[in-house]
Amino acid sequence: MITSIGTPFGFSISLAFWQTFMDMSLNEQIKLVFVFLWWLPITPLFHKGLKLFLSLKQKRFDSTCTFSVLAVDIPAAVIQSPRAVEQIFTHFSGIYSKIGIYDKYWLGKKQKNFSLEIISLEGYIQFLIRAPGEFRDLVEAAIYAQYPEAEITEVEDYVVTLPDKFPDSRFDVAGVEFDMAEDDSYPIRTYTEFEHSLYKDAPFIDPMAAILENFTRVGAGENLWVQLIVEPADNSWKKKGIDLVKSLASGKKAPPKPNAAQGVADVAEGLLKLTWQIWNHNFSKEEKKKEEKGEVAPGVKVAISGIENKISKLGFKSRLRLLYSARKEIFNPKKCVNGFIGSVNQFYIANQNGFKASSIKEAEKAVSAFKKRKMKIKTDPYILNIEELATVWHFPMPTVKAPLIQKAGGKRSEPPTNLPIEILEGGLKYTEDIVEPKEPAPEDLPFA
Repeated sequence: MITSIGTPFGFSISLAFWQTFMDMSLNEQIKLVFVFLWWLPITPLFHKGLKLFLSLKQKRFDSTCTFSVLAVDIPAAVIQSPRAVEQIFTHFSGIYSKIGIYDKYWLGKKQKNFSLEIISLEGYIQFLIRAPGEFRDLVEAAIYAQYPEAEITEVEDYVVTLPDKFPDSRFDVAGVEFDMAEDDSYPIRTYTEFEHSLYKDAPFIDPMAAILENFTRVGAGENLWVQLIVEPADNSWKKKGIDLVKSLASGKKAPPKPNAAQGVADVAEGLLKLTWQIWNHNFSKEEKKKEEKGEVAPGVKVAISGIENKISKLGFKSRLRLLYSARKEIFNPKKCVNGFIGSVNQFYIANQNGFKASSIKEAEKAVSAFKKRKMKIKTDPYILNIEELATVWHFPMPTVKAPLIQKAGGKRSEPPTNLPIEILEGGLKYTEDIVEPKEPAPEDLPFA
């Protein structure tokens, strides 16, 4: 009888247990298996129970948090590139905090985030930042550092205008989520690549112009809202990019091929396919020779350079989301939703990355995600660095002619301490932060 098996590593494997197990009756074998593996069937239930427990704890934690919705108006004459907003995102990274197991699973704590928003309320366009209440000063300091003449006012949350339950007798909604077309280690096209030396008077073609054009299409009874939710991340996400660079450099992996799935128009798709076929036909032999010599192909070099540039900057977990709502009789999402998806396609870059749009079919789920600023509905968030974020969301250049966009009227100066805030006309209601001082009773006066 064989009691053990020798191995080339200098140790042997005992078979005594299995010989004893095979000598047992079927009932004894079942009992033994149950003793050792009883926990396997309940593991999924335990996992679901843990997720439910964590969700309840986080909801309780969320109920204790306060948030401020800040309307940001920039004077029309201010000329700042998206690089200024990139510095604002750098300030936002300061709220990152490492959350321990006890804080996460017992107290329900989670990393705080910001929601950078652009809304059109019946054509009234406004840039907003929704921030945790305790970080309102940080947001204002970050903006004033780059835009000293900006006007920042706290407003009521506009999302309350939509009902929670759908279908609704008055409104219809259409929601869109944006994911990455490729691995999020690959970068999207950033504002540095929108600079054109061809035009002497306009060297920078602001990508925000194409985005805001869709907001001007919204009229009475319609709303178009965009949220870019960002959550500071630690540097662990960079390891995936480093590993990808090594794979590309060694030839184990090829960069993404250009295709229309990332949102390129049909005509551009044909051109890209044709270009790719010509490239493969003319240069495949030459590239094979380079690979045999150990040289890196040009497309791989570009991909590696893009990844290295992305991981060189701070990153945020991110989620881009769009919602169109309107009264049922005028509901027409094609007038602006398709155009917005097309404007987001300008951030696509061949052999690297871009955004991929997918509709949120359940109206109630789309509205809930907007109201709660959820980072995740179906898919996990992706990493965008501060340069990419500043490309997607930044204050427009003066050359962008969006007629109804709210802009600061003049130079901002420090207001008196007890100056009441006037409720201005427009699509948003301003909150009353200052309480009118109460006339003191005679007995409360000093030295009365």
